[in-house]
Order: sequence, then C-alpha cells, then structure tokens
Amino acid sequence: MRTHWRLFGIGCALILAGSLLAHLIQTSNGIEIKDLRFSDSNGRTLSALLYLPPGASADAPAPGVLAVHGYINSREVQSSFAIEMARRGYVVLALDQGGHGASEPPAFAEGFGGPAALRYLRSLEFVDSDNIGLSGHSMGGWTIQAAAAALPDGYRAMVLQGSSTGSGYAAPGTATHPRNVAVVFSRYDEFAPLMWEVPRGLDVADSEKLQALFGTDTTVVEDRLYGSVEAGTARILHSPPVTHPGTHLSHAAVRHTIDWFDRTLEAGTPVPRTGQIWFLKEIGTLTALAGFIVLLTGSYRVLLHAAPFQPLQSPPVETAWLSRTPRWWTLAVLSAIIPVATFYLSFRWGGQLLPASTLLPQAITNQIAFWAVVNAVLLTGLGRLLPATTNPLRHHRILPCLQIALATVGIGYLAVLAADFLFKVDFRFWFVGLRRLTLPQFQSMLVYLIPFTVFFVLILRGLHGGLSVAGDRPWQQYASNALILAGGFTAFLLLQYGSLFARGVLLTPAEPLNTIVMIQFAPLLFMVSVLSTFTYRHSGSHLPGALICALFVSWYIVAGQATQVG
Repeated sequence: MRTHWRLFGIGCALILAGSLLAHLIQTSNGIEIKDLRFSDSNGRTLSALLYLPPGASADAPAPGVLAVHGYINSREVQSSFAIEMARRGYVVLALDQGGHGASEPPAFAEGFGGPAALRYLRSLEFVDSDNIGLSGHSMGGWTIQAAAAALPDGYRAMVLQGSSTGSGYAAPGTATHPRNVAVVFSRYDEFAPLMWEVPRGLDVADSEKLQALFGTDTTVVEDRLYGSVEAGTARILHSPPVTHPGTHLSHAAVRHTIDWFDRTLEAGTPVPRTGQIWFLKEIGTLTALAGFIVLLTGSYRVLLHAAPFQPLQSPPVETAWLSRTPRWWTLAVLSAIIPVATFYLSFRWGGQLLPASTLLPQAITNQIAFWAVVNAVLLTGLGRLLPATTNPLRHHRILPCLQIALATVGIGYLAVLAADFLFKVDFRFWFVGLRRLTLPQFQSMLVYLIPFTVFFVLILRGLHGGLSVAGDRPWQQYASNALILAGGFTAFLLLQYGSLFARGVLLTPAEPLNTIVMIQFAPLLFMVSVLSTFTYRHSGSHLPGALICALFVSWYIVAGQATQVG
C-alpha cells in the first residue's frame, strides 16, 4: 500500500470492524432489525427501529415495548434498552420522536409521536396487543404518557427513565394513573428540579409529586414495591448512581427496566437470561466514529495526490512563535477560556434573538450558531490585541480548497450511508452520534453552514496562524491545539460534574439542558483539532481544514438536533 493510502485504509478498516461488531451485538440471539416509517393522525411520517426477536409471529405473538429517547436525541440512543429487551423476547419499537432523527417535524406536536407509535406497535400481528410496555427517557417519558393518555387501555406498564409525571407535558400522577409505573431516576440527575421539584436527584424520594404518584405521604422507599400489579397500581423507585444522560450507559437502569417488564408483562417468547452485552455495541460504534475521523484525514491525504489538488501540497515553513512566551500562554489560555465563559450567556441571547423559524428551524442549533459567531468575533479581536510575531499561513485559492473539502466530507458521508444500509448503525458513543441527514435537514444545513463556516475560518486561522510554535513535534502540535480548542470545555465540565457528584447539584443548577449540550463540545472540538491540524500540516493553510470542519460540524449538529418548525 502506498504511504498516502495508509490512513484511508485504516479508517475503512476501523469503520468496517466497528460497524460489524455493533451489528452482531444488536442482532445477537437471532434478533432482526427493521428501519420503519409510519404516519401519525396528521399524515406526518415518523421513523423507528423495530427489534424483532426470533419466534415472534402471528401464531405466537410476543410482548411489545415502545422505547422513546429524550429531547435532541434519536432512536439509536435507546439501543442499550432495546437490545437487552429484544434478547429477552420483547418486540421493541424504538421511536424517533417527531422532529427528531428521521421523523418529520415539528417537534412537540401530536404527543411527540407517542400515540401514533403505540397504535402502530399494537397493529403488528406478531405483537401481543394485550401485553404492551412503555419506556421513555426524559422527554420520552412525556411521549409515552401522551401515548398512554390517548390509548388508556393500550398498555399494561411503563418505565419513566429520568422523567416524571405532571411536568407541563403530562398529567399529574396519582396512585392509580398511569398504570404500573417504575421510576428510574438517577441520584445525580441534572433535571431533578424540573422533573420532581426537588433540588437534587438524591432527594427524589421526598418529592411530593413522586409521593402522590406512589399514593403515600412519606418518603418513598427505593426498590420497594407499592400497590398491586394486578390492579394496575404498582409503583417502584430505582435510583442508579449516574447522571441524567448517564442512564443510557447504566447497566443498573437497563436491568431495572427489564425486571419491571418481566414483573408486569407476560413473557411471550422466553429467552435464556444472560449478561448484558449492549455496551459492546457502544464500543463498536465508537470504533466506527474514530474510524470516520481517520477516514477523513486519509481521504484528504489521498486527494492531495490527485492532479487538481497537488498545488495545495505544501507543509508550513514558518511558525507564529519561536517559543512559548508569556504572551503566547496568555493568548492560548484566553482562547480556551473565552468560549466557555460566553457559553451560557450566548445561548440565552441566541434563544431570544433567533427563535426557530422557517429559515432557521432548529432552536438549539440557532443558539450554537449565535455562540459561534460571537466567539469568532471575540477571538479574532483577541488575536489583534496579542498578535503573533509572524504569520505562517499560506494562501490558497478558495475553489480548490472548497472542492477538496466537499470531496473529503463526501467520502465520509458515503461511509455513514454504507454503515446504515448494511448494518443499521450510525457512528456514535453515548449521545454523541453522527447519522445520515434527511432531505429537510440537508436543506437546513446549507443555511447553518454559513455561520459555522465563518466560525471555523476565523478560529482556525487564529489557531494555526497565531499559535503555532517552532520546534514542536507532531504530537506536541496535536496536543497543544486540542488543549486550546477543547481543553477549556473539558476542564469546566470536570468542575461541573465534580460539583454534581460531590454536592448533588451543578455549579450552574439553572442550566441543566445547556450543560448536557456542552458535553458534546469537548469531543467535537477535539475531533476538529485533529482534522484541522492534520490538514494544516499537509497544506500550510488553515482554509481546507476550516471548510472540512464547517461541513462536518454543520452536518453533525443539524442531524442530531430537534426541528421545531416544519
């Protein structure tokens, strides 16, 4: 293999190995997975993955479970629960809520898609319609409650994962409604004040809302069964030692969910009980995600050897600094801190100034775009105040840079399409996932690409043209750039979650959603640092890497967010 093809081959191998592992895990025990589309009462198309265990048929219908993710997630995030329930004989329908994933917008409409999904699940001939469970995380808990309200006799039990009754989108819970409820609410859940009106997840057992659901006026005892399964009044509380999004990676939360449905539903096709294996799928899709980044670097390297792009081949010959002086350290530290310091305020202003609209239909993407433009301006101004001694950047024509960026990201997109088609997986770890775009999402991405391109062109110009240091070895250059781009967010998140685990509350307890959104910034900016440093080292210019990162990040964000306006 020629040297410039090596990274391309490694990326392909990682993607293939990771996708195959994920596929083998999610289809273990003979499970079949189908990518489905169906309509709600208004004709809106909804998307779901169906996990079909062997033996489920019209002659031997199996119990069914509707599993629903939370806000700004997708159906794949519920795979830990779906895999393990399907392995134990349950037909699982993992829904993309309306306006999420491949389901048509708007979000928040028609019971989030829950009623339509429950009707669809009950219509399947291989599902025992008298033996249905509902499982929902966060906003997915309100989705399944909407389904339960629409079909009050259409289910037998539900599990609320990091969710609650009576939170503005669901009716208050009582000792008799909803039917047979397990509450899996983590000890360090960031949304305790919203969900159960207590300051900490550790205090949930003393929530008056929870006590009303359990039919008691005293502290709810964890793991104790309240009420009667036969009467539909059964209640139980579990508190795994994780965070709100950490529920997806909790073996305890998965076990509690399975145990509840085993207790409240009648098994249709018993499967031998073995240990949980879902985490191996997470390892597989993480491997594929790492392979995707390697594939992009390898594709760029291969394309540089094509005739149209050979003029772009030119490693940097100068650096901005001869050594790391106090002024360099000041510039580097401020570059890491300012994006974090402006995060919550920019999100607040962005939400007020840029509400979801026909042109900009994703509320949180609007906030991220506003943050990006603000920081592009601030950090560019910082670079003017603390200029480097030289400007080492080469200047290439825009058209070849744009063409190689489109070709590089296009190859990566083909890999995502191939994994989706062949293996029914995307590239992800936890809720950090890269998935294919729908046509409306692609159209929205073209609009959001404008502010994100401005951000990356200016930010990466400052990084490579203003902070490169003479004598750095390759690993030092990669490490330095990663710390500048992602280090501030990583350090702040460690402080945030250190506070949560030590005191039970975040440093910013009024910002649970935006803090969870911030978690994605650290790995995403780390990936940006790798891609941009690699392209800079092979071209001497920040521009190809900036355009690649703008395309990649715009795709990632738009495909993973909720669309509020259809």
